[in-house]
Amino acid sequence: MVENAGYVSDDDFARELRMASQAAEMATARAAAAAASRRRQKEQQLAAAAAVQLPRTIGALSGSAILIGSIVGAGIFISPAGVLRHSGSVGAALTIWFATGLVEAVGALCYIELGLLLPEHGGDFTYLLRAFGPLHPFLGALPAFLQCWLDVNVSNPAGTAVLALTFAQYSVRPWYGSHCPPPAGLEPLLASLIVLTLTAANCIGVHWSTRLQNVSTAAKMTAMAIIVAVGVYSLSQGNVQYLATGFEGTTSSSSEMIAALLTCNWAYAGSKTLNEMSEELKDPPRTLPLSILGSLPLISAFYVLVNAAYLTVLSPQQMLASPAVAFLFAERAFRPAAFLMPLGVAISVLGALNSMILANSRVHFAVARQGHHMHVFSLVHVRWLTPVPALIFQAVVVCAMVFVGDAEALLRLSSFVSAFFNVMVVASLFVLRRTMPDADRPYRVHTLLAVSRLLFSAYLLVGPIVDHPRTEYLYSVAMLLLGLAVYTPFVYKGWSWPLLERCTVGLQKALELLPTEY
Repeated sequence: MVENAGYVSDDDFARELRMASQAAEMATARAAAAAASRRRQKEQQLAAAAAVQLPRTIGALSGSAILIGSIVGAGIFISPAGVLRHSGSVGAALTIWFATGLVEAVGALCYIELGLLLPEHGGDFTYLLRAFGPLHPFLGALPAFLQCWLDVNVSNPAGTAVLALTFAQYSVRPWYGSHCPPPAGLEPLLASLIVLTLTAANCIGVHWSTRLQNVSTAAKMTAMAIIVAVGVYSLSQGNVQYLATGFEGTTSSSSEMIAALLTCNWAYAGSKTLNEMSEELKDPPRTLPLSILGSLPLISAFYVLVNAAYLTVLSPQQMLASPAVAFLFAERAFRPAAFLMPLGVAISVLGALNSMILANSRVHFAVARQGHHMHVFSLVHVRWLTPVPALIFQAVVVCAMVFVGDAEALLRLSSFVSAFFNVMVVASLFVLRRTMPDADRPYRVHTLLAVSRLLFSAYLLVGPIVDHPRTEYLYSVAMLLLGLAVYTPFVYKGWSWPLLERCTVGLQKALELLPTEY
């Protein structure tokens, strides 16, 4: 008995072996089940994140309306005198308006290729980051960061503030007359009020913004059509004496011609608006080309016709004496109904202002998702699905510029910064062709056209620096250096402040914000 106490039979050994095998199988099954559960949770999280995106609500018609609203602002109503003054003749002025339209159309073709290649929010920032980012670990992302730094903190707010001030001036001054200035502070107050109102509308949803855009676009095109109709009628009466002067007196100064081109180019600003909203376009390969090519030729034709119409009623000397030609044109052509023209100008500027607020907030949104801006700007509202923090920050900066900035200086600053990055963006197109040769390109602009756009932008950039250096250019350089100081620790090295993280969490709770998939 004692000798057999430690004996294990074959049956007992087989039984223990089966039990161990079953335990191992059960452990394996539990591990597989746990892995499957984690996988399902991950898939559910990804599906939920995929559902939290900015909705694609902008079609070809609304896209054209947004573009027309962005481009046709105050420019066509206040730039003609400046173009005529710097060019020196009626023929040269009309030629510049037509030629600038062609150049902007070429630029639009470049943006179509980039927008369809990289259908993401951010516009210029996205193209620069994708083109130069992989080329160098430190310097590669620097152009994109500096572009967004100047855009969101200088150029875009300055341009928006100019439009807001222009809207306020055209809305207020007709009621006080030319000999009785409005009370001090009334125009900045009204400008800030309209910025806050449009910001609130864009926070609620894009559909409200596009409806407003469609209405304001129809109103401004009607106003320009009336001006053209008056011009046609005046031509039928034989009033061609001012147009008949042709190219007499055309300037031979390159600096004056550059000034004329810059003044005219400002009237075409806004042609890249849809590229900054690519993720909200329905069927981008169809919507983007239709919207751009359907609106730019129409705008160019109207610009030339409106300028010709001015010259059937007003002499060149009368145009040069008036900073706002539309007022003088209305007084000569409409008399008792002259107040309708300031109303039309205000509606036109309102549409451009709304488009800038809508598109510029998406630039904040895009650069924040890339880690080049504070994380809170990459969040959207849980119900409205709009970048509310970016819209609020933008409104604060614009209102500050409205009260402390000079409109003319802000305009020069915005134009100079835009010219610099136009050169960089067209250069990024050629870089992307080399670094992404096999990528799907629904459209490819001809190389000669892209080169011509690059040279034109470089001409507008270098010319003012050489011929007319101003304080605004030095300020731009200072902002570039400040951006470099911010880039090194907070973007390249990825430093973060715990205080900012706590503020982000607090704002996320207070404003009901959540991140989107990227």
